[in-house]
Formats: sequence, structure tokens, C-alpha cells
Amino acid sequence: MHWPAIRSFVIRHRFAIRDLGLVLAAVAALAYCAFAFDLFENEGGLTVHKAEIELDEALLLGVVLALGLLLFGARQYLRQKREMARRLSAEGEVRRLAYQDVLTGLPNRRKFDDALAAAVGAPPRAGASHAVLLLDLNGFKSINDVHGHAAGDELLIVIAQRLLGAIRDGDMVARFGGDEFAILATHLADPEAATNVALRVIDALDTPVHAAGATHRVGAGIGIALVPVDATNVEEAMRKADVALYRAKAERRSALRFFEPQMDVRIRERAAMEAALRRALDEERIDIVYRPAFDLRTHAVVGFEAAPRWIDPEHGEIPIERFLAIADEVGLIHALGERVLRLGCAAAGSWPASITLSIDIHASQLRDNLLAARILRILGEAGIAPARLEVDVTESAFVADLDNARAVLGNLRAAGVRIALDNFGTGYSSLYHLRSFRLDKVKIDRSFVQAMTRERESAGIVQALVGLGHGLGLTIAAEGIEASDQEGALLGTGCEQGQGDLLGAPLDAAAAAALFEHRISGSTTQA
Repeated sequence: MHWPAIRSFVIRHRFAIRDLGLVLAAVAALAYCAFAFDLFENEGGLTVHKAEIELDEALLLGVVLALGLLLFGARQYLRQKREMARRLSAEGEVRRLAYQDVLTGLPNRRKFDDALAAAVGAPPRAGASHAVLLLDLNGFKSINDVHGHAAGDELLIVIAQRLLGAIRDGDMVARFGGDEFAILATHLADPEAATNVALRVIDALDTPVHAAGATHRVGAGIGIALVPVDATNVEEAMRKADVALYRAKAERRSALRFFEPQMDVRIRERAAMEAALRRALDEERIDIVYRPAFDLRTHAVVGFEAAPRWIDPEHGEIPIERFLAIADEVGLIHALGERVLRLGCAAAGSWPASITLSIDIHASQLRDNLLAARILRILGEAGIAPARLEVDVTESAFVADLDNARAVLGNLRAAGVRIALDNFGTGYSSLYHLRSFRLDKVKIDRSFVQAMTRERESAGIVQALVGLGHGLGLTIAAEGIEASDQEGALLGTGCEQGQGDLLGAPLDAAAAAALFEHRISGSTTQA
């Protein structure tokens, strides 16, 4: 027997079985009474031994059975009706949830895509267009981090209502998730109409938002793509609006950008470079160059700054500022930084023990709580004393995450690693930061060094920076020395160390080691 099937049938129809059982039980009880008792008085009567159900009693049983079945059918009808209404309500709720953002009540990505597909399938009149506007809020992450997700949710609800008030009747605002919103504006007369929609959005967001007992200011980057001018299908329209949004977000303020073909070219080039950089790291094709640092008074080499060098087989040497920015943005900076340190330590093993190795640490690396442990492990594996390593950090990297930076750099300095402030004078320089991080060295930015012999203001700034550093007991180094008059002016300020093409060009590992081989062989000959 198929017991599971029977059990399933009973569970599904348990109420109907119960009601039918009650009807049959009532009819059976009445039948018993009619058999045992003379419900209707007849002539002559019958003895109990000759008891039987008479015609009039049978008719009564039939009527009762019919009424019971009628009642049973009515109850089943009402139950089915309620069940149908419940199911329709549940299906409606499912459809609503499937096409609606739960937090804000706005349409979600699925609903937006359906509406955009319908718009693409109904082209506007000649000269007109539909517009896809992608929005990304500025500063939302910091609100979430500082005030909590409840404050962020409250702010998003307010933003959603403001966006609804900024659009035209018939247009759609959707929330894709997080702080990402989208607007579909249909049948616009010209691109200027799309600009007007975007400007109304920016104006709506310009007013501070009060949420969770605090006042918050948010802006938005807005990327715009036009249909059918820029795209003829949903995927293309969304991608190109996202490309335009990427450019708008780069301005770090409320801004709008229309898609331009040149943007697409640059995005594709950047994606290709990211893929090539990943391959180069996987295949260990990133080399290192060593920029020598000199004592300005004796011109003796005091250390080398290790920097990555990438020569792509197809495009040749890639400028460091170009691929470093990509590595930092996509998270490759950690692998790249580790390779620079490992190769630098391998090269430093052939240098005299007094020569230091310096590497750059970026803001995203300082967010890694295990960075100090990784650096010290690599030093230990290479047999390099921590005192021979110098990490260069810009002040903008310091202030990006003060607490984490203080913890990471504090652990490194406690182990003996030297800490240097790079690009001194260009960032958020303050006595507080100079004292807070217990630095060993500051490096004056090349822009001041190269202008100090032409501009009195720059010369005064360099003199002040040197005096400030010396007052705090720090070593002073200058970057970008390209002319002898610059070197002389720096010596006059009391600057101790320098780097630049005048003193020495970047070297590969073999050339850097050769500097000390010549010195050692010369000393041996004299002896």
C-alpha cells in the first residue's frame, strides 16, 4: 500500500473528512434511533423483535442526510473560498515583495529592468529619448559606520521620498540595494530634460537629512545614459549609465555625467589593464627598481627605496602611478606590496648592514590588522633586521583610518621598523599627527624642492618644514632633487638626506649591489 500517498491525502483533506464524518455519524445515530424506536406512531404497533425502519422514517433519514450533505457542501465552499482568497493575497504579497524594495517601498531592480525593457520596446518619437539615471550616494558608508545601520535605514527612507518628489509623473525611481538608486525618465524631449531631472535630484539631496538624532549631509553621483542614443537594449543602457556614474563618483561631490564613447574606451582599457596586472602578479613579472637615498653632505648612499616596475609584453613599461591606482582600487595592492617587500629583502641581503630598505605603505594596506605581522614574518624569513626597514606613509593614509594606522604602525615601530612621513607638506600635516605617530623621518615633497630656487614662498615653506622636523627630533629628507642649486639650497636649510636624478637614477637589484661591491673591492686593495 502507498501509505505516504494516503497520509498526504488525509492531511490535505482533513477538514472535509472531519465534516463528512460528522454528517455520516449523525445519520447513523438517527438510523439507529429509527430502528430501535418507533419515531412515528403506527396502527397496531410493532414489537422490538419486529423493529424495522419504516418508510416515513426512511424519508426522514433521507432528509437529514440531504441537509447534512448540503451543510457539508456549504462549509466546503466557504472554506475553499477563504483558502482561495488567502492564496490570492499571499501570491499578491509575493509579487509585491518580488518587485518592491522592502525598506523604502520603491520598486526594486527586477521591476526597474521590466520597466526599462518596456521602454526600450516602445521607442520615443524622433528626437526624443528615454533616460536611465544611476545614483550612488556620497558619504553613506560613513553614516552607517558612525551612527549605525538604523540611522542609515532611516536616511534611505527619507532619500527615497525626496527622489519621488523630484521626478515627473510617470517616471520611476527604484532602489537596487545599499545606497544605489535608479531613475527611468521616459519620453524626454532632449538631453537637457534629462539634465533637469538630475539637477532636481541634486537639489533635493542638498538639504541636510535629520536621522537618528543627528544631521547628515549627503550628495549623489549621477550617471546618465540615453535610449536609443547610447543603447538599444537593457543591458547596454545599464552598463553605459554605470560607466557614466563611475566618472561622476570620481569627483567626490554631487555631480552628473552623461555617457560618452570615450568613457567606454577608458573603462575597457582599465579593465584590460587590471586583467593584465593580475596575470603579471600571478606570473611574477613585476620587477623592482631601487631609488638610492644619499647623505647630502657626504654623497654616501644611506638606503634604497624599493618601487615596483611593470613592463608589459604588449604595451611596454606602464607608469607606476597608473597601475598603482588600479591595484589599490581592486585590492591587488596587498599582493603587490608583499612582492615588493620580498624582492627588496632579497636584494638587501647583499647590502651592508647600515643600508636601509624603504617601501611605500598605502591607505588600504593600513586597514589590514595583520599587516605588521606579515611584514615582520617576511623580514624574519629573509634574515633582515627590522631596524633596516623603513616604511613610507603619506599623511592622507594616516588620517583615512587613524585608529588602525596607529595600531599597525605602532606594532611595526615597537619591533624596530622605522616610520617615515612621505610627501611632507602636501597633505593634512599637523603637529598632532607628527607627535601622535612617533615618526623617525619626514620626506619633503618634490613639488616644494623643485620650486624652492624659483619661488620665495616655496623656499620659505621648505625652511619651515625642515625647522619643524628638526624641532621634533626627526631626520629630514628631500625628494626630486634634479639640479645642483636645489641641492645647495637644501644643504643651507640643514636637510640631511635626499633623492633625485641629480644624485642617482633608479637601479635594478644587480646595479644596486654593484655599488657596494666596488666599495668593498676598493677597500681591500688599499689594505
